[in-house]
Amino acid sequence: MNAEPVKAYQIPEGDSIYPGHLGCPGCGAAIAMKFALKALGTKCVLIIPASCWGIIAGAYPQTSLKVPVLHAAFATSGATASGVRAALDMKGDTETLVVAWAGDGGTFDIGFQALSGAVERNEDILYVCYDNEAYMNTGVQRSSSTPFGTRTTTTPGMGWKRTRKKNIIEVLAAHRIPYAATASIAFPEDMFRKFQKAGNRKGGSRFIHVFSPCPTGWRIPSELSVKVARLAVQTNVFPLYEVEGGIRYTLNTEGHRPVQDYLTIQGRFRHLTGDDMKHIQEMVDEDRDLLAQKTKAETRRP
Repeated sequence: MNAEPVKAYQIPEGDSIYPGHLGCPGCGAAIAMKFALKALGTKCVLIIPASCWGIIAGAYPQTSLKVPVLHAAFATSGATASGVRAALDMKGDTETLVVAWAGDGGTFDIGFQALSGAVERNEDILYVCYDNEAYMNTGVQRSSSTPFGTRTTTTPGMGWKRTRKKNIIEVLAAHRIPYAATASIAFPEDMFRKFQKAGNRKGGSRFIHVFSPCPTGWRIPSELSVKVARLAVQTNVFPLYEVEGGIRYTLNTEGHRPVQDYLTIQGRFRHLTGDDMKHIQEMVDEDRDLLAQKTKAETRRP
């Protein structure tokens, strides 16, 4: 695959997160918010459903964020964001960006109906899924974002998860929304560019899928969060790419390392055998080839 070279972007100083938030050490979701708000600025309102960030943001009336926050029920991010957008429009405020900020449980599973409904209507919102690949806030239960081979509290022992991770970007692309993209905390300049692009784009639904390691659930030292996120991209476990209009694919990175480098560093995969890792490598290669075909098909488009 030929990846588009990532350009250097000047990430501004200063944060829109107060010191002392309630995130765990090494929390990928906290890092994701840090860079997202640097790109989006403060002219936005966050819709946060039940999730880790529902805790990290702080209990009312306190907050760790310098932007307005509306806490929503687990299943309602898309619907709540749609309502806030409609209310702002009624007031004549077309400048404030409405951002739904949900975990994988509130996006892939419990909140999917509301999300699908919102993007089918092409609501003028930015929906962000910070993905730590399980229900981390409630005790590391598996979600449909949990990858094949993972041990969680609901897939323990030899009952580890034996189904693939849902490809949420392809699901959103099937809705033919204006913009969908993957991003990673290990590639802040790429992430900053995508959030700026999505935030500045007026009209229609935008979706960003952010890879956010959880040291607690993934059983890794907190200082390895960014390294693990980088390995996910370098092994093609989590490729960085964009989809515009559901059909125009742009690949941003190209990985060449074996998937074993990514798996062996995490406790949640420690039980896997060599044959298991080989099978996962085959699945990753299959997904990489499918993505390459879509990227090439776009380059041939007149």
